[in-house]
Amino acid sequence: MSVLHAIILGIVQGLSEFLPISSSGHLILVPELFGWNELTSNPSLNKTFDVALHMGTLIAAVWYFRNDVWRYLLAALQTVKQRAVRTTDERIAWLLLLSAVPGAIVGALFGSTIEETLGDPILVGAMLIAFGFVLLFVDRLGGARPSDDFRRRDALLMGIAQAVALQPGVSRSGVTMTMGRWLRFDRAAAARISFLMAIPITAGAGVYKGLEVARDGIPSGFVAPFIWGMIAAAISGFLAIAWLLRYLQTNSFMPFVIYRFVVGGAVILIFATGLR
Repeated sequence: MSVLHAIILGIVQGLSEFLPISSSGHLILVPELFGWNELTSNPSLNKTFDVALHMGTLIAAVWYFRNDVWRYLLAALQTVKQRAVRTTDERIAWLLLLSAVPGAIVGALFGSTIEETLGDPILVGAMLIAFGFVLLFVDRLGGARPSDDFRRRDALLMGIAQAVALQPGVSRSGVTMTMGRWLRFDRAAAARISFLMAIPITAGAGVYKGLEVARDGIPSGFVAPFIWGMIAAAISGFLAIAWLLRYLQTNSFMPFVIYRFVVGGAVILIFATGLR
């Protein structure tokens, strides 16, 4: 695997993990479209590289929200000490963990099946379009709830939405932001909650899959590409978070909806007609 391919895929991962356009879908489509078979021909290696890229985006989210993460960690420890949840920070800290539970359960039970059967490019294209329509409809409902109003019902529903995003093409950030808008959070608040939700679920999945990586190891010659891919994912992910939070303060999700329609339609056309 070339370092250049790893960097490109890292950038794709970093941008598409936090923009509502599906990172898993793009990581399937880009190698398929360009014929990069270093990973597609080796499912085990592909899974290992996927873990590395997700660790890159985890670093991006933790670093961007480092003050919030530290504050929520201290708040969670305080609740253990006092055996009660009394403040907004304490409530949100535990709700972010709660939001990871549906995805963790679905991933543990059906992760292998999803990886083996739901990555067909045509299906990915269909999901890009279908959930683009959902985002378009829900975003028009409006809402002005701030992120500090995050409640147990919100955590459960956004967590269930996050579990649905295990299907490539749905988009973890896209579907959680969509659910956030349906729950009447304002756009920036829905995005902020979505990004914070990414931290516990990605960290948990990283530990789970990282044990397999530690057992099997990284093949000789792939260490440098993995490191550069992770760095590219971290940098591009950080920039994507910073940009989107500013953008959504005054703009809608419409450009991402259009992007999903165009890319989804093009993917279906290319692969259904045998052009690729």
